[in-house]
Amino acid sequence: MSSKDWLEKDFYAVLGVDKSASADEVKKSYRKLARELHPDRNPGDAPAEERFKAVSEAYDVLSDPRKRKEYDEMRSLFGSGAFRRNARAGGQPGGYPFDVSDLFGGMGQPGAGDRRFGGAGFSDLFSSIFSGGGGPARSRGPARGRDVEAEVVLGFDEAIRGVTMPLAVRSPGVCDTCSGNGAKPGTLPRACPQCHGSGLVTRNQGSFSFSEPCRECQGVGTIVDEKCPECRGTGGVTKSRTINVRFPAGVSDGQRIRLSGRGEPGERGGPAGDLFVLVKVRDDDLFGRSGDDLTLTVPITIAEAVLGTDLRVPTMDGAVTLRVPPGTPSGRTLRARGRGVVRRDGQAGDLLVTVEIVVPEKLSAEAREALEAFAAQTPQAGREHLDARLRRSN
Repeated sequence: MSSKDWLEKDFYAVLGVDKSASADEVKKSYRKLARELHPDRNPGDAPAEERFKAVSEAYDVLSDPRKRKEYDEMRSLFGSGAFRRNARAGGQPGGYPFDVSDLFGGMGQPGAGDRRFGGAGFSDLFSSIFSGGGGPARSRGPARGRDVEAEVVLGFDEAIRGVTMPLAVRSPGVCDTCSGNGAKPGTLPRACPQCHGSGLVTRNQGSFSFSEPCRECQGVGTIVDEKCPECRGTGGVTKSRTINVRFPAGVSDGQRIRLSGRGEPGERGGPAGDLFVLVKVRDDDLFGRSGDDLTLTVPITIAEAVLGTDLRVPTMDGAVTLRVPPGTPSGRTLRARGRGVVRRDGQAGDLLVTVEIVVPEKLSAEAREALEAFAAQTPQAGREHLDARLRRSN
């Protein structure tokens, strides 16, 4: 990859994000595209593999605050016209209308640095970006495995009380047949003759030089002559594994549980990624939930509302009796303290019981006669404000 090729790439467009995108937005877009384009998901699809490489390259720069700052400054400098020539005077068509090689003349001379890049010359700038740091380029070392996401559905009571359950996860893993080296059993990979096992090659352009991943071995440093029949030389396969996951008491719908180190294994001895489990909770036929409080709606009769009653209601761990005071209106909420969801500090929320007066659709003759007698002795409901508005309307 030449310096001009690198300069003309729009990493923001590759990831489908705006230049002002936050680090989280860049990471979210990368994860989505990486999942869609991963070679394990698109076997034999060359265009998808190329896009996967482009997405990885873009994320490598934009996910590093230092690299991203230098990349933005460089594109802003070149795009501002500071080094722009008229095409009729020999400018280059397309991309940036100048010959990038012209920029490197005298870069090795003292004082050739640009003040907008902290006094460093372009050779220093490009070297820091291509090699991944301010020093010499290094071969690919241990790399952290990717994070894995899964989803589980819990019953309402399981979420309230907590539960340990097995979770089947499918994710890339090390091939057991070749132990991850990609070679057929009984054979071994050999050092790449192009990079001599370093995984990197150095290219020169005048006084400017930079290192890039070796194209012969794809930056691995070794070449497999006889590929493993199980993983076809990749060293990795998609595996199914079962993990026992402990969901704490009080886990809520939509909560993400993180299991450190239970994601995709790392490359070349690197640490494993994390497993994130998204929790979905099924509705219960009786109880609802509001934060740490449980909710319950209970029907009562007109007589119970008027005269009051002792109401026995279920909880998640037994039953409780609540006193309904005389004259309780429909919709009033009674509170049973400490009968809700147990918090992490050991304290518990409450059970909120809402009473709902139920009006009978049919009455016996005796019940109707008793209700009429009751109505005759009962004061009318306070509707004076309504009567006043009606009189004004007339």
